[in-house]
Amino acid sequence: MALQIFGFLIGLLYLWWEYHADKKVWLASVVMPAISMWIYWSKGLYADFAINIYYLAIAVYGFAVWTKGTAKKKKQSLPITHATLKVWIGAIICFVLLWVAIRLILIDFTDSTVPTADAFTTALSIIGLWMMARKYAEQWLIWLVVDLVCSALYFYKDIPFYGILYSVYSVISIFGYKKWLKLMDDSRQ
Repeated sequence: MALQIFGFLIGLLYLWWEYHADKKVWLASVVMPAISMWIYWSKGLYADFAINIYYLAIAVYGFAVWTKGTAKKKKQSLPITHATLKVWIGAIICFVLLWVAIRLILIDFTDSTVPTADAFTTALSIIGLWMMARKYAEQWLIWLVVDLVCSALYFYKDIPFYGILYSVYSVISIFGYKKWLKLMDDSRQ
């Protein structure tokens, strides 16, 4: 239970930094997965466990992109932008392929009692975190869906502090989207 509480507190800090588009979010992105991996494994959420390996790797990528800029714009912080239609099409295709593949892996190779939901949140989280690393404002909409499903899933799997945390994430996703749109508009002036 103490580990859940600590993860809960790091998760709130993560959310605060993400909401403000603060590059420190990536520091919490290193600590939070380490805690979460232990919790998810012990509860049989194997896809959630595995995605935290991805979270650790993307944290390094996200920090580099947010602080160093892209290859085209070295030394400039990456601006918040909208995802293009091309980005959305690619994201949807990747999501569906990931969801199906992860679900099949969970069914064939684990004792997961929630393979469809676990695979869904994992596949969509991969897309959401990539969109966050690229600073697409719509990443908040992806997280809203993930957070709603995760909240229910974690209460179901008896991980109450994470259920509460993801309920809070769900609400903040709405405000975060509006905040990032404002930050985007402000940066253009």
